[in-house]
Amino acid sequence: MNNPIMRKIVVAAEYQALPSIRGTFEVSTAPANAGVVFFKGDDGSDVPWVAGEYHYFERINLSSLQVKGTPGDVVTVIGGSW
Repeated sequence: MNNPIMRKIVVAAEYQALPSIRGTFEVSTAPANAGVVFFKGDDGSDVPWVAGEYHYFERINLSSLQVKGTPGDVVTVIGGSW
């Protein structure tokens, strides 16, 4: 069964994991964000995403992605689990 997933995650100043959901997703930063959103890289470094940036992730657990940035900025997740 295919379950559509659409989430809005409000960013905090400290790293937070995205929800624990397995599937295929497009993860994006909102175009209206005030600042850069940082994703925690596999080596622990800050990986900056500018407002409006998006990337496609196939067959991942979203909780493996951690984000931080300007409090109140937004990351969206669109995709599905099956």
